[in-house]
Amino acid sequence: MTEHSAQIAGPERAGATEELPWIEDAGKVAPMDARRLSRLFFDRLQVLDEGTHEYQYARNTLIEMNLSLVRFAAGRFRNRGSGDMEDIIQVGTVGLIKAIDRFDLSREVEFTSFAVPYIVGEIKRFFRDTSWAVHVPRRLQELRVDLAKSKESLAGDLDRDPTVPELAEHLGIEESEVTEGIVASNGYTAGSLDMPTDASEAGPHGTAGRTFADVLGEPDPAMESVENLHALAPLLDELDERERRIIDMRFGREMTQAQIGTELGISQMHVSRLLNRMLGRLRSAMLAQE
Repeated sequence: MTEHSAQIAGPERAGATEELPWIEDAGKVAPMDARRLSRLFFDRLQVLDEGTHEYQYARNTLIEMNLSLVRFAAGRFRNRGSGDMEDIIQVGTVGLIKAIDRFDLSREVEFTSFAVPYIVGEIKRFFRDTSWAVHVPRRLQELRVDLAKSKESLAGDLDRDPTVPELAEHLGIEESEVTEGIVASNGYTAGSLDMPTDASEAGPHGTAGRTFADVLGEPDPAMESVENLHALAPLLDELDERERRIIDMRFGREMTQAQIGTELGISQMHVSRLLNRMLGRLRSAMLAQE
């Protein structure tokens, strides 16, 4: 036992459940003790009624004991983007909670191996949903401001919009740099999808013509299935021959577990355990790839 084991007392402590030890500060339980205690808490959680005090105690203790997994996974994203570590840890904790709610001891895998893909997947989704679609380097941001000032100044003198060569001469830079700055400026501000694609395409009674949203394509619902199959194919190659045969019988030939058991000469329960274990491995591997 570790130096933190003294915080784990018997069930006689106030607030303890009948069969679970009372842990004063679950966040300070050492990782080795957390792995051992997690199995005990998961075993008890499966038979407790959701919403009861005992269920909440077991679930909350599992979350606090395994927060070190979130901190470990979040460390991989420390230097990515401008995300605050506190935000990253909060997002990772959501993944940890999802893993706790979906974990089953019958999967015959360690909870740490099961949880990390959920945590990492949640953090990756956070960056995907909050990062800028177009990154504008600071040099081009500053050039955009200089171009705007130069355009305004030259337009007043010339009584027209300045050309690229005129802007380049005014700023003392190459024409290619001016062009690069103009292109970057176009990506600096997003336009509305409700803007007309062509101002000349006015509808009857002066109404606007087609908008950008009208001509955008829609996602093909079958594309996600294609992407999933492409991601799954190399993972299936890692299964042994019998495992691939079971997957084919269950999902390719749509046989029942009982029929598979009869063909392989094993019990239906054994088929169920094998399927749960294989699907758990495949699911974890696919989440890790997101």
